[in-house]
Amino acid sequence: MSESTSTATTSASSSAEDNARKVQQYKDNLITRAEILIVKEFPERIVRLNALLETPQFSERCFRDVYQDLNIPVPEPIVLDGEGHAKRPRLNSNTPPSPVDGNGTKVHALPSGRVECNKPISELVCIVKPIIRSLVEDSNLLKMWISFMIPKIEDGNNFGVSIQEDTLAEIQSVETEAAAFFDQISRYFVSRAKVVSKVAKYPHIEDYRRAVAELDEKEFLSLWLVLSEIRNRYCSLHDIVIKNMEKLKKPRSSNAESLY
Repeated sequence: MSESTSTATTSASSSAEDNARKVQQYKDNLITRAEILIVKEFPERIVRLNALLETPQFSERCFRDVYQDLNIPVPEPIVLDGEGHAKRPRLNSNTPPSPVDGNGTKVHALPSGRVECNKPISELVCIVKPIIRSLVEDSNLLKMWISFMIPKIEDGNNFGVSIQEDTLAEIQSVETEAAAFFDQISRYFVSRAKVVSKVAKYPHIEDYRRAVAELDEKEFLSLWLVLSEIRNRYCSLHDIVIKNMEKLKKPRSSNAESLY
């Protein structure tokens, strides 16, 4: 009985040591990866983003280039008789009756097929989304890197720790802002779909069609702004980390040796 208990204890201890070693290995690999990211890869990303912002897709495109026809025709006007009532369509007519009570047109299917997404905007979204994801992942990695280097809590000599905490707060802010960019893109498609449905229901009202065009122009400007902000965030993170690298890696200076 005692031998089995001893064997189980030894096995549990060995498993705990193995897990602790794997966790420490994960931390060491993450620290190495983060230092390579900030020193080597951040400047490369900044250069690529600057080059992307100078391409015609972002630098030379004007608002009219993102305009796209909705493929929703305006139906024929309703013919009224002398008393102001809509005439009934002929029995051999294939045109469905149109209501005149102001409730819009009941849309069962669009005569010209489906309404496509705005193709120029969709192309820009496909470019920007992977860049947003990279910023979220990089911010998360840097956040964990600084968290691992924060020393245990002690009294005094905490100036370097305060630098770590300020830098960590800045990185968390960047991560949150980058994640919000994804929500901004999805909200654009939802808002556009709602306005397009209004165009289908009220095809004679030009304001709804103009509202779709305004949404497309706004999203084009927003995507350019998002890309610029990502470039700026990479620059600011690189700058603050490089300037404070010594304090981030060694927040507490050891003065004990100088006393002896």
